Order: sequence, then structure tokens, then C-alpha cells
Amino acid sequence: MHALPGISLILLCQLAGETFVQLLEIPIPGPVVGMLLMLAGLVWHGAVPQSLRLVADTLLRYLALLFVPAGVGLMVHFELIGRDWLAISLALLISTALAIAVTLLLLNLLLKRNTSRGGERDGG
Repeated sequence: MHALPGISLILLCQLAGETFVQLLEIPIPGPVVGMLLMLAGLVWHGAVPQSLRLVADTLLRYLALLFVPAGVGLMVHFELIGRDWLAISLALLISTALAIAVTLLLLNLLLKRNTSRGGERDGG
């Protein structure tokens, strides 16, 4: 199986997302819109094509390498980060706490919904 159709699909979705963002002038990154377009296409298709699966598995295998530029950025801007460490730490702590709280609330809601649907099926 060749990876060319899979990587082409990823790049076309990113291009479509970038184009969409530029045309509508919305404040969302183009790759995020591209990922949403790909998700919609995959849901519509009902399955992940083998060529896309091949590319995705390869990218995930080397995901750790994508953190190297972020680490280099931290080292390059070490002084700036050192100067604003309190604000950065507070932002990280608050955003992490909010993400955990939203996840817990959503999980609780979905579990309650699933339990009530299960109870209706068992009782009927």
C-alpha cells in the first residue's frame, strides 16, 4: 500500500482549512479547520482509508520528534520565560484545572446519560 494518497489527503485538508480561514477571515488556525474537515469526511465515509492509516501510524510513531522544536524554543527564550515564570505557571495551572474540570463534568454527564438509557432498555 502506498502512502501518497494518505499524505495527499492530509495536505489537501490542510489546504482547504487554510483557504477557508483566509476567505472567511475567521480567527481559527487553518490546520484545525482542516482537521475538522477531515473528521467530517471520515465520519461520512465510515472508515479510515488504509493509505491514511499508514501515514497516521508513521506520524504517530515519530511524534516525539515534533516536540524538539518546542524544547529548542524553551531554551532559546529561557530568559524571557524566567522573567515571566509566575504568569506562565499560573496560566498553565488554571488551564489544566479547567480542562480537567470540563472533562470530569462531561464524563459525568455522559455516564448519567448512558446509565439512564441502559435502564430504559432493561426495564422495557
